[in-house]
Amino acid sequence: MLSRILSTLVLWTTILGSLWLFGAHAAVALVTVLAALTLHEFYGMTVTMGARPFRWMGVTFSVLITAAPYVLAYYTEEPALVAHLPTGFLVIALIISCFRVLGERDTASRVETIAATIMGLVFVPFMLHFLVAILMRDGFDGDNLALCLWTVAVSKFCDVGALLSGLAFGKHKMSPTISPKKTWEGAVGGVLTSAGLGAAIAYFGSLYFSVSFTPLVAALMAVPLAIVTIVSDLIESAIKRRADTKDTGKLIPGIGGAFDLTDSLILTAPVAFFLFMFLE
Repeated sequence: MLSRILSTLVLWTTILGSLWLFGAHAAVALVTVLAALTLHEFYGMTVTMGARPFRWMGVTFSVLITAAPYVLAYYTEEPALVAHLPTGFLVIALIISCFRVLGERDTASRVETIAATIMGLVFVPFMLHFLVAILMRDGFDGDNLALCLWTVAVSKFCDVGALLSGLAFGKHKMSPTISPKKTWEGAVGGVLTSAGLGAAIAYFGSLYFSVSFTPLVAALMAVPLAIVTIVSDLIESAIKRRADTKDTGKLIPGIGGAFDLTDSLILTAPVAFFLFMFLE
């Protein structure tokens, strides 16, 4: 537990320091690196399941899917082109995989190779690229870094709230076959923690948000994000259980791999993006 707390403090200090110095550029770099590392770990787990994904090709496309829209937004004023770029890279990756699989895989693993390669790209970088999309919702020169940080904080502290609430009040198991330690009481505590924190950030950081993002609106938006966070965490647990592994890696002491860091954001990022579309 001590190593987890220390790692969390160092991690948040590094992230906030980078964002303070380099702003949105650092945010895109962090998301891009974490997406690539998470995908690499995801592919490693699919190998233990019997699949043979095109790992390095997938990681390369992960970087393109996550970062390219932000880079392209600097050179073009065509929002439709920027918005459709990640989907275009997914299509290209699928086409290349179909060509490669005919010569590089035998008949027993061709379908699994394509499925694992593309599933990884959809599940990890394509979903996480919505954090970059939040940054660019007002164009390259827009200032939406606060919304990204709010999304990350609401998602990650849902885990903290669920853990503490589960330890204090947990009695009813949520999903004993996937994650035996998670309880319904912990889930409720996680949702309430996210709502409270989301409202507090909106109140004390009101200068960095639009006037429509009031503490009440922030709290209401935090609730569905927290629920999706819990589901996203359970899905990662299901994948790890299927791969028969406890941690996805040893990147961060006390926490695990990159997947253990991004798990709660994978499903949350796109939901947050679409919720923010209702903000003025």
